[in-house]
Amino acid sequence: MKQKIITTMLATLSVLLLWLPAHGSENDEYPNRALYPDVKIITTDALYQNLDKSIIVDVRSRYEYDTLHIKGAHNIPLNSPQFVEEIRKLAAEHPDRQIVFYCNGKTCRKSYKAARRARKYDVDNVLAYDAGIFDWARAHPDQAVLLGKSPVPADRLISKETFKKHLLEPEAFLEKAHQPGAIVIDIRDIRQREGISLLPPGQEQREPLDNEALRKHVERAQKENRPLLIYDAVGKQVRWLQYFLEQEGVKDYWFMQGGIKAYLDGLQSTYR
Repeated sequence: MKQKIITTMLATLSVLLLWLPAHGSENDEYPNRALYPDVKIITTDALYQNLDKSIIVDVRSRYEYDTLHIKGAHNIPLNSPQFVEEIRKLAAEHPDRQIVFYCNGKTCRKSYKAARRARKYDVDNVLAYDAGIFDWARAHPDQAVLLGKSPVPADRLISKETFKKHLLEPEAFLEKAHQPGAIVIDIRDIRQREGISLLPPGQEQREPLDNEALRKHVERAQKENRPLLIYDAVGKQVRWLQYFLEQEGVKDYWFMQGGIKAYLDGLQSTYR
C-alpha cells in the first residue's frame, strides 16, 4: 500500500513538472496576459483561419501602420479621441464579426487595453491578437504589407540585432553629432520637444516622423556621403524609421539609444 502511494505521488509530481515549465514559458513569452486575465486572446493560426469572420484593428500610430501592418486592417490608434466612436461604428456595421485588436508584439499592452476599452463601452465581441505584427508577418507574409508592398519577404523584417548595430549611447551619439558633416535630425513632435533639444537651432534639423519630409535629408546624406544621426523621445520611433532608411539604401545612419530621455537622465545622474 505504501509503495502504491509513493508511486502515485511520483506520477503526480511528474505531471506537475511537465506542466510548470510550459506554464512559466508562456508567462515569460506573454508577460502581460497575467495583467489582463479578462481579455480574450486569439492565436496566429486561429486568426488566419478566421480572417473572413474578423475585423482587424491596428491600434498603433499611423506611421507604424504605414510601415508594416496586417493586410486589410483598419488603423484606429488607441490614443485617438475617436477611438470608441470608430470601434462602435465598426461593430454596428459588422455585427456578425469579431473585432481583433493588435499592436507591436508580445510585450505591447495596447491590444489588451483596446479590447478592455471596447468592452467598457458595450462592444463585447472583441479579442486581442497579442503575438503582434512581427509574428504575423513572419507566419503569413502574403497577408502583411511593408511600406505599401505585399507579400513581405522574410529578409526585409529587421531583427533586433540589426537595429542594435545602429544604436549609439547618448554620449557617443553627441560626440558623433559634433563631427563635421554630420546631419542631425530631431523627429519628435512639437509637444515632445517642449524647448529641449540636443543641439541649438541651425545645428540640427527638426522634422516630423514622415518619410517624405525626411527624404531630402536622406538624399543629401547619400549624395554628399554624410552620416545621418536621428533621435526621438525614448528610442522607439526610430525602429520604424529604420525600414525606410534600409529601403533607400542608407548605410551610415545612427540612432540615440533610449532617445533624448536617456541623454537627459544621464545628465541628471551626473549632477546629483
